[in-house]
Amino acid sequence: MYQDDTSRHGSLPSHRRDAPGITTRPRRRTLDRVWSQRAVIDYSLARRATLTELFTRGVASFDDACDAHPYLLRAAKYHGEPTDRSCPVCRRERLTHVTYVYGEELGQYSGRIKSTAELESMAREHGEFTVYVVEVCQSCSWNHLALSYVLGDGTPRKPPRRRHTVEDD
Repeated sequence: MYQDDTSRHGSLPSHRRDAPGITTRPRRRTLDRVWSQRAVIDYSLARRATLTELFTRGVASFDDACDAHPYLLRAAKYHGEPTDRSCPVCRRERLTHVTYVYGEELGQYSGRIKSTAELESMAREHGEFTVYVVEVCQSCSWNHLALSYVLGDGTPRKPPRRRHTVEDD
């Protein structure tokens, strides 16, 4: 799956990028492409299936769909990045994206929340790590994995030495 058509067309020769019949959609507004972004997985079809089960088939209940963990809701409130998309379930509030990073090279910093602005510099500092973007509604607790991708410059590095942090106390 592709985040947008530009990621697919990036692999085409330059003379084919503007070929007739190839249309491009606007990029996602809250997620800028980083130069090393690869292995992009867009979970919009899974999201659509969940919403279809919720609203038309009645297979899933609202309690099952709107079950964000309190820590995720807190992360969305204090560290999330607001979007211009309204919640597909309650339609009362705008969705918030929470971006997590995971990777062996990150050491004790794996599993932390990062802003999209921080990802560019992280991609230059680390060989490879995975980014997960979760959409969250702070009103009704809807949450769904929206996107995942790999970043990094491809040069393997050792994890940083564990440092004593305030969280270790």
